[in-house]
Amino acid sequence: MNIKEKSTQSFPAKILLFGEYGVMHNARGLYMPLKKYTGALSFNTKRLTQKAAKASNLQLKQHASYIDNLVQQGKLKFDIASFQRDIKQGLVFDTDIPQGFGLGSSGALCAALYHRYALERIPRSIDFTSKQVAYHLKEVFAHLEAYFHGKSSGFDPLSCYLNQPFLVKPSCMIEPVSLSHDTTKKDYVVFLLNTKETSKTQLYVRLFLEKCKNPTFLDSIKNEFIPTNDHCITSFLKGDIETFLASLKELSSYLLARLSQMVPQRFIEIWEQGLESQCYYLKLCGAGGGGFLLGFTGQFEKTKELLKGHSITVVHRF
Repeated sequence: MNIKEKSTQSFPAKILLFGEYGVMHNARGLYMPLKKYTGALSFNTKRLTQKAAKASNLQLKQHASYIDNLVQQGKLKFDIASFQRDIKQGLVFDTDIPQGFGLGSSGALCAALYHRYALERIPRSIDFTSKQVAYHLKEVFAHLEAYFHGKSSGFDPLSCYLNQPFLVKPSCMIEPVSLSHDTTKKDYVVFLLNTKETSKTQLYVRLFLEKCKNPTFLDSIKNEFIPTNDHCITSFLKGDIETFLASLKELSSYLLARLSQMVPQRFIEIWEQGLESQCYYLKLCGAGGGGFLLGFTGQFEKTKELLKGHSITVVHRF
């Protein structure tokens, strides 16, 4: 069936609440879909300018060449002929997900490509707690997204594809989770802080991998960052707010001390302000280097005053 005859399937953006860079070292990661932004393969653009649509079609053409190579190597089972035909007919990825902002714009695209063109496709409704299913999907998505970043865990596209929050556990075990919140605590929010600078994910992933060649840095990742990341996830999911905020402060401090190159220079002081005031805590959203920063606070009204003049968006309440 030609893609024009199929109903349009949208895929959401994603947020990696915890686990950036850590998932590369078998740490836990907590993902949630961000339905505020979506993307879909389409012939009729609603959200793209003519120039952006042309650029998207060209990018799909280049991505198709990359995928064709993977098919030839036997790494993917993909209807490359249909994909290339649709590109010639004007196919684009019609999206409002900001690119280079840590919200998984490439992940949503890869999810859409898999849904439309993968042969022997695993449906979104599958029981993805099966290790075999999760591993297969992760590997396919890692291949598809490596085109953009050079290396991919595959979890970003998986989050966009499944469209539900989940916890990544060691050895690729995936567990669905509930991110319900206490409606009486209106000041406890997760928010995005817009740096208004785009980020080049591949550049910062390379930088991180280079830093990991230093035994001292790698030791700190394994013995400081990963345990603190895990404490944040555990207490967050349990609703143990006091422990969560204490662990979050420790995580935010670590990121500023060890990965400050991933924080835009003009936001270093804002990051420090959160730590010193203990009003809010910032962490990376994706690879860092720009895009959004992810913030957590139990004093949202005060946080809005401290961050007055900056663009902040609430994405979850806890």
